[in-house]
Amino acid sequence: MRTLQRKYRELCNSISFYPRCFSIFLQGESEMTYPASLICVSTNGYELFSLHNLLQRCARNKAAKEGKICHGRVVLYGLGENILTSNILINMYSKCGLLESACQIFARMPKRSPVSWNTIIGAHTQHGEEEEALKLFMLMLKGGNPPSEFTLSSILCACAAKLAVCESKQLHAFALKTAMNSNVFVGTAVLDVYAKCNLTEDARLVFDTMSERSGVTWSSMVAGYVQNDLYEEALILFHRAQKMGLERSQFTLSAAVSACASLAAVIEGSQLHAVLVRTGFVSNLFVAASLIDMYAKCGSIEEAYFVFASMEGKNVVLWNAMISGFARHARFMEVMILFEKMQQMGIYPNEITYVSILSVCSHVGLIERGQIYFDLMNGDPSVESNVHHYSCMVDLLGRAGMIHEAWDLIETMPLKASASMWGSLLSSCRNHGNYELAEIAAKHLFEIEPHNAGNHVLLSNVYAANKRWDEVARSRKLLKDSGVKKVMGKSWIEVKGRVHTFMVGDRSHLRIDDIFAKLEDLADEMKKLDYMAETEQDLHDVEEDQKKELLRHHSEKLALAFALISFPPGTHIVIKKNLRICRDCHSFMKLASRIARRKIIVRDTNRFHHFRDGSCSCGDFW
Repeated sequence: MRTLQRKYRELCNSISFYPRCFSIFLQGESEMTYPASLICVSTNGYELFSLHNLLQRCARNKAAKEGKICHGRVVLYGLGENILTSNILINMYSKCGLLESACQIFARMPKRSPVSWNTIIGAHTQHGEEEEALKLFMLMLKGGNPPSEFTLSSILCACAAKLAVCESKQLHAFALKTAMNSNVFVGTAVLDVYAKCNLTEDARLVFDTMSERSGVTWSSMVAGYVQNDLYEEALILFHRAQKMGLERSQFTLSAAVSACASLAAVIEGSQLHAVLVRTGFVSNLFVAASLIDMYAKCGSIEEAYFVFASMEGKNVVLWNAMISGFARHARFMEVMILFEKMQQMGIYPNEITYVSILSVCSHVGLIERGQIYFDLMNGDPSVESNVHHYSCMVDLLGRAGMIHEAWDLIETMPLKASASMWGSLLSSCRNHGNYELAEIAAKHLFEIEPHNAGNHVLLSNVYAANKRWDEVARSRKLLKDSGVKKVMGKSWIEVKGRVHTFMVGDRSHLRIDDIFAKLEDLADEMKKLDYMAETEQDLHDVEEDQKKELLRHHSEKLALAFALISFPPGTHIVIKKNLRICRDCHSFMKLASRIARRKIIVRDTNRFHHFRDGSCSCGDFW
């Protein structure tokens, strides 16, 4: 061995590149005393340095080539069986993205410490190998190695990625039994996995009982609320964190911005934008993408583009956010221009880009153009078509009345049809009166989504539109017997920083009398313009007058009336709705924009409608 080491030193003396390989890592290092076996003396008078320290620097800088050279020295110095050295090598290879090499080091270790297990489990989790991480954890327990707080945190992250609810609860019980739940990292990991598994109440219980919380804990809870569509709760918790003076992180702020986007709370979103500018987080491309998404979802597409245009070094995420924003607003020309420009800038479209492209073609009825882009995508080897792309094409054909062509596409495509495809076909059948195919689509939907009441309601509406009241009664009885609850239509509007929610026929609002009076005033003005309620849009088997009364109190109309009595003249009005806007409400909004001389923006589940001077941006095609 000594002869081998001597020959290796001689070889180093003859290789001029060796000092240069590591000189970048040695800057700022002071001379220290290390165990003799770990000290390497560079040639040509370079200072002493620790092999362990150098390996850690290779890991931090993801310098795989230099790390391998260090590994060679480990072997030559006979340190391969040293536990500490092996642990550092596993970490280095993992950080450099060489998980297989890390596994080989771990497998060859004659003896392993808890750090060895923690490092390899953490490596698998970080590389998306959650199944292997769980297997290693079980192997660790079988070997009699007790897990540490770090082990639990790491394996809980793997459970979160796999949405492994049962295993997560078992690990939580173990943490409680061993008192590890008091550790802030373990508590945060438990909270995070519950939130990702849609167990929001359990996540909040963990959060409330934690004796210590970090900024990551608060961020995880806010993000958990957003992931589970509890946007108001997310903002309330965010404000609580701000009042406590907790340091703002880009992750917490991004989650709060996402909550504002979903609530269409543009005022609060703008305030968060100002905070992001002051903290410097706005320069982060992913934070900027969340801002673009927020402004676009709040109806402020111009502000969204301002954020996009001000960013330098745009990546595909930023381009997709802006293209998606324009697509939501059916701004076809802007979408096409950005699509061409991003490719000119060397950014190639991916699957998400094509979803936005095909979606906007669907919303504006460009059948031939949509087919061109669909074929272009299928001819791109770097893009793999998925159910979202086919769903857009089914929607495009169905909206245009090409029901049988949409059905043929579902039958011949290489993928299994999703609920969104069958739902799109069912909706198209309702609009174009094809109840035969509607029954087929509904049958598939009932199998895929047995607990979705909307599918039963949509099929019932198809029957009602064709005056088949016996089938309507049978469909509604089936819905009632299933125990599935129908989603009530509701709308949101932000007034003076507060979000007000309205439901169809709602009378709980403090100003409901003023709201109803304003609706009456609007109705009187609309009569002068020959407005007639489109009662065929109400599919209840009731008298005509009762249908008019039901239509008059749809949630978006209540939200509009409240906005008109709350905002000064000329202010734009932005309303968000959880269902698709009906045709009568669409006509109502057009006339209201003319009477009130305001721009009214309604965001429903499909798209944005910009009403101005008696017309809509969708051109009555949606």
